[in-house]
Amino acid sequence: MDLLPFSPAHAAHAATVAGWATSATELALWCGAREFPLRPRAVIDWHGDGDVRPHLLFDGGEPVGYGELWLDADEDEVELARIIVAPELRGRSIGRTLVAGLLARALETGHADVFLRVHPDNGAALRCYLGAGFVPVEAQLADAWNASQPVAYTWLRHSPATPAG
Repeated sequence: MDLLPFSPAHAAHAATVAGWATSATELALWCGAREFPLRPRAVIDWHGDGDVRPHLLFDGGEPVGYGELWLDADEDEVELARIIVAPELRGRSIGRTLVAGLLARALETGHADVFLRVHPDNGAALRCYLGAGFVPVEAQLADAWNASQPVAYTWLRHSPATPAG
């Protein structure tokens, strides 16, 4: 499998990625969007922020996963975000492969910390992230970060002591 930056050449895959959320509930758990189905243009629009680094995971030329790196130079951190796997391929460790690839890219940025957040009702994603070497942040830190969030996310930090993948 190959993890590649989502480039203008991949724009046709925006519809594929947008379609991977199979219900309004799944869409909210994935990216917080409320309008189902997600418009392909929304996926492209996410890339407008210069601090967002979108990626596609390919298997044999077909996209099988999507995720982003959100860089924050002021805080010296990277957040892994909007991670999703094609629905027909879930449960086959592709999510863990995708997260490991995104984590490797995040560590290459040189930022001190790598985080991600998961909706509290997304147990499958939480298991994937824990299996990929992430650990929960301290409760006080999670509470502070959740103060301005629409839900009380589970916040995770990459733990260098835990192997990725």
